[in-house]
Amino acid sequence: MGMADIVPGVSGGTIALVTGIYDELVSSIAKINKTAVDLLIQKRFKDLLDHINISFLIPLGVGILTAIILMSRIMHFLMNEHAIYTWSFFFGLILASVVYVAKHIPNLKKPINLVALGVGSITGYLAVSLIPVNTPETHLMLFLSGAIAICAMILPGISGSFILLILGKYMSITSALKNPFVGDNITAIIVFSSGCLLGLLSFSKMLNFLLKNYYGLTMSLLTGFMIGSLKKIWPWKSAINEIIIRGKRHVLEEANYLPDHLNSEVILALIFAGLGLALIFFVERLGQTVESK
Repeated sequence: MGMADIVPGVSGGTIALVTGIYDELVSSIAKINKTAVDLLIQKRFKDLLDHINISFLIPLGVGILTAIILMSRIMHFLMNEHAIYTWSFFFGLILASVVYVAKHIPNLKKPINLVALGVGSITGYLAVSLIPVNTPETHLMLFLSGAIAICAMILPGISGSFILLILGKYMSITSALKNPFVGDNITAIIVFSSGCLLGLLSFSKMLNFLLKNYYGLTMSLLTGFMIGSLKKIWPWKSAINEIIIRGKRHVLEEANYLPDHLNSEVILALIFAGLGLALIFFVERLGQTVESK
């Protein structure tokens, strides 16, 4: 999930769905509530840890943070030097995820669920078509960016990293994560993390309610988000609006295109897409093994 959240256009929530931990993830986060605070005040620490499912949240959180910190440099390199192959891999991964999640939705062919699937697809498509904007470099904006982005990070198909890109905060956050103890980076990380915490606790409660009471409808909507997000992950893109800031190229708007002939680059990209597809089937089997235990 941490590796997926680094890439603009790929959602850690998708990985949670495929590995079969999505429902437990949302319900566990939603349990950090008034009851948890009461248990803390009463110093009933064992009951508190059981209530919030700490044995699930700690290893998951450590895994996400470790991947984000250790993989930031690698993902920057891959996105800059081997963009087509990187996008191809994730395109195959998300496409396989759509198929996987869709086949596990109860009554997907029910009219209301099909409508939700369509609405989700359109919403996801429009969301990934937004043009990045310039926002103030203030602590308040960092806090709000964290609160908004974390909601997207737990939604399949809606990338928190891409939301940060739209808000103009992707480069500043990833740069701070790469060098956390340089200058004011540690302060920026703390402010951003605080926003993430607030957004996560608030949004998870609403999502948990929807999953418990309208599971098929909610999952249809989430699957639609993933379908719509495929536009962003398409490997072949051409910039149609870009600017140069301090010698660096920043793409504001891009258009997808289909290669006009088969060459070694296209073949290799298809291989990477196939690897992404294969990985989902592997993760699906792994998730089934974990659930059986």
